[in-house]
Amino acid sequence: MSEGYLDLRRRLARRDRSLHEKVVTLEEAAALVKDGETVGIGGSTLSRTPMAMIWALVRARRRGLVCARGITSSEGDWLFGSGACSRIITSWFSQGIVWGVSRVMRHHVENGLARFDEWSHMAMGMRFRAGAMGVPFLPMRSMLGSDVLRCRPEVREIDCPYTRERLLLVPALNPDVALIHVQRCDAYGNAQIDGLQFLDIDLAMAANRVILTTERIVSNDQIRRAPEHTKIPFFAVEAVVEVPFGCAPHECSNAYEPFFRHMDDYAARVNGDPVQGMSAYLERYVHGPKSWTEYLGLLGLEHVLAAARGGRRVADA
Repeated sequence: MSEGYLDLRRRLARRDRSLHEKVVTLEEAAALVKDGETVGIGGSTLSRTPMAMIWALVRARRRGLVCARGITSSEGDWLFGSGACSRIITSWFSQGIVWGVSRVMRHHVENGLARFDEWSHMAMGMRFRAGAMGVPFLPMRSMLGSDVLRCRPEVREIDCPYTRERLLLVPALNPDVALIHVQRCDAYGNAQIDGLQFLDIDLAMAANRVILTTERIVSNDQIRRAPEHTKIPFFAVEAVVEVPFGCAPHECSNAYEPFFRHMDDYAARVNGDPVQGMSAYLERYVHGPKSWTEYLGLLGLEHVLAAARGGRRVADA
């Protein structure tokens, strides 16, 4: 981040933090993200990925985005393959454990078409944590002595002024906007998350603005009945979009599991030809449908229902 933290704090202080409804459409939310902005992506791997928002950004022909996520999966393929994103900051980039390293990523990085900045898992968490705390860096040990460290000119090694131990300083990461999917929130943006939270709370606090997509919008009374489950507060949120199955073909804890058959087909298509395969996939599933509902229809009603049944079985276990 180029601006100083005092400038960042002044900008945050000017934001409207009043309690007001923030519900918008998927297209209106996509219009809030501008070309060239740094976008933090919530969830991890195939879990709670805000796929509907990424789908909308690709359809809106965004360009030059810098995207940051703890662990990146096939949404990174969409972002690189569509040209929406020119740089991804992450600790791992694969279509998923069972499908291997992304050939779409390899094609773009190895041919100089896009940039992949690799950090350790801990470093990504510490960078968002520093951003959330409002400090320019945090110390850590985990990358000392690793080859990852050699690839990261942004870090600094110091001797601890208290113990004289060697430490690594990682810079704060403050995205312009964070895209986070949750199971439920109210119209004001008070969001509740079931299951693992990953880096999402720090991401929400580190970002200048937050766009929430949610499986369902519930009343503020329902949110207040279980305040301990509210993980992201309304004053951090810019917009709320109700979009059922908003992570498809990824999963959302307690709601649906990954769409494995679709992911198998997807991986076979793009790994066979990371250029034409990716282009054909985006044309059919992203640019072709007129709405998110029509996109879900392309996945198949039987597949959608099977994923929902699987998600409920896990929730009830």
